[in-house]
Amino acid sequence: MYETRVLSGMRPTGSLHLGHYHGVLKNWARLQAEYLCLFFVADWHALTTDYEKPERVMESGWDMVVDWLAAGIDPNQALLFIQSQVPEHAELHLLLSMLTPLGWLERVPTYKDQQEKLADKDLSTYGFLGYPLLQSADILMYRARYVPVGEDQVPHVEFTREVARRFNHLYGKEPGFEEKAKAAVKKMGSKKARLLNELRTRYLEQGEAEALGRAQAVLDEQQNLSRGDRERLYGWLEGGGKKILVEPEALLTEAPKMPGLDGQKMSKSYGNTISLREEPESVSRKVKTMPTDPARVKRTDPGTPEKCPVWALHLVYSDAATRQWSHNGCTTAGIGCLECKQPVIDAINRELAPMRERAQTYLDDPTLVKNIIADGCDKARKLAVETMRDVREAMGLSYSR
Repeated sequence: MYETRVLSGMRPTGSLHLGHYHGVLKNWARLQAEYLCLFFVADWHALTTDYEKPERVMESGWDMVVDWLAAGIDPNQALLFIQSQVPEHAELHLLLSMLTPLGWLERVPTYKDQQEKLADKDLSTYGFLGYPLLQSADILMYRARYVPVGEDQVPHVEFTREVARRFNHLYGKEPGFEEKAKAAVKKMGSKKARLLNELRTRYLEQGEAEALGRAQAVLDEQQNLSRGDRERLYGWLEGGGKKILVEPEALLTEAPKMPGLDGQKMSKSYGNTISLREEPESVSRKVKTMPTDPARVKRTDPGTPEKCPVWALHLVYSDAATRQWSHNGCTTAGIGCLECKQPVIDAINRELAPMRERAQTYLDDPTLVKNIIADGCDKARKLAVETMRDVREAMGLSYSR
């Protein structure tokens, strides 16, 4: 019914590090070549936990966008925008809050997890309780088909699907729906109308998912249907009402645990990161001072690579031959720890060199970034306006008509 769209966003936390690159941005760069991707700065989400210090949010957002661009996110392939600059997000969030049961919000797994992790902050706010619904509004606004997430974020996508399903159930049953749907089928011509009816019957009576897929493909190919007719027919095929909001699917991504300089997951909160704009000298210094296997007190002491944080970086950056050299050299004391670290230093700097170069272009001329975001906001808002027109009409709020 709609072109296949992918939506994802990040809370503005300032400059990004290698954990963000390997866990998220490499995947974004791949997806932008396959789908219409919308990537946004989730500044309102940042305020759900950092509302006492809002001055950080805007500056951190601009820094983050520079790193997106440096990492290969292409504004000619993807839409980059800032959440708060598309005010329709707030309107959809408000309207969805009218129909979302309170219990649905309280059962989102990350709600209690975040409260425990951020126990030093007062999170007894409506904004924090409602942030999963704001996430849903972000996704549903653009009728996104896919949302790239790790396994821990799948419940958020399922929650969004439930919200979309509830909305369509409540507001998709327009007066005369069945008659309008049948009239739309007739517009397809007798041959395709007969095929569509047969496929619908097979799906509804026998549960054939393949039949539903074929029926949807027939609709996709039909050129003479209005958007309203398409929405009706997609819902009619499944025995329901108009499909006003699209139920998204979780696109599970490979999110390797990027090891930090101390062996833990790379995270700013642990102080163990290498930023995407880290200078070569700083990379060298940080890696050279990494802890290693405690058993290697002397140069001649053999070690166990699996107990060394540097080995974890070899698994990310080194080829098989280099890993073999490192493993054998450590277990036999054939090489020292500084020797072992050098290939990792070289590999990280090779990876970061083009990012530093791309970033410098935008740092030298910040208007480039602002123009990219302004253009992305304009395009995103056009899509948002279309969705909100349909939502208002479905909820009886189209006063201009």
